[in-house]
Amino acid sequence: MPNYPLTRFHEQATLTDDEAQTLHGLGDPEIVYRRNATIRRDREPVDGMYLLLEGWATSSIRLPAGQRQIVKVHITGDMMGTPSMVLDTAADTLTAVTECRVSKVSFDRLREVLIASPRLGPLLLMGVQVERLALMDIVAAMGKSSARERMVRLLLDLHDRLAKIGAVEEGRFDMPLTQEVLGDALGLTAVHVNRTLRLLEREGLIARHGQRIAFGDIEALRKMSPVPPRHIRFDPAWLPGPGEM
Repeated sequence: MPNYPLTRFHEQATLTDDEAQTLHGLGDPEIVYRRNATIRRDREPVDGMYLLLEGWATSSIRLPAGQRQIVKVHITGDMMGTPSMVLDTAADTLTAVTECRVSKVSFDRLREVLIASPRLGPLLLMGVQVERLALMDIVAAMGKSSARERMVRLLLDLHDRLAKIGAVEEGRFDMPLTQEVLGDALGLTAVHVNRTLRLLEREGLIARHGQRIAFGDIEALRKMSPVPPRHIRFDPAWLPGPGEM
């Protein structure tokens, strides 16, 4: 039985014990994917979504000319493949960046859970809106900001998301993303990525030690980011309370 981490749900709302237990065991038995393995390829039939129990992965779209655009970097606790739930075939490819433990949630299983625990429907809806908000910020940054600002936004996003799962220590966190992956996420060449990271290092804003990133001045980085930090509303008024559905 998978044990899906509930960090994202605890950020959004108060869960009952039954809801937490259901979410913990939502998916099928876990599958381990090695680094660079394809979890699901674009254009494959869609029959469920995926829970990232542990590891890093990416969601990417292949453009007509063959370029890869990474639209999301996933970390432990993320739901993956949800945009393709409205399609017959997948819009994106899910790829393991590190070794990943993944649990698939079939649509049949999801339907059973939503019937038995209807309040989980609005909770999942809220989670999807959080993802939509993140994508809005990415689109805004990609269209109207410099390479330096794009990099800062991505580093802050990873820092803040990793902090919620206890993976940041005194401003330091592991980032197992190659310069090629960073480039595909930011719309930059690997050379431009390297140049941008070196610039931030020279300015004393970050330090790199292998895959480990350390922030020198997080407040200066936040002022530099093209989008503000987002604070998710906890237990919003529109969310039905326990026992109301």
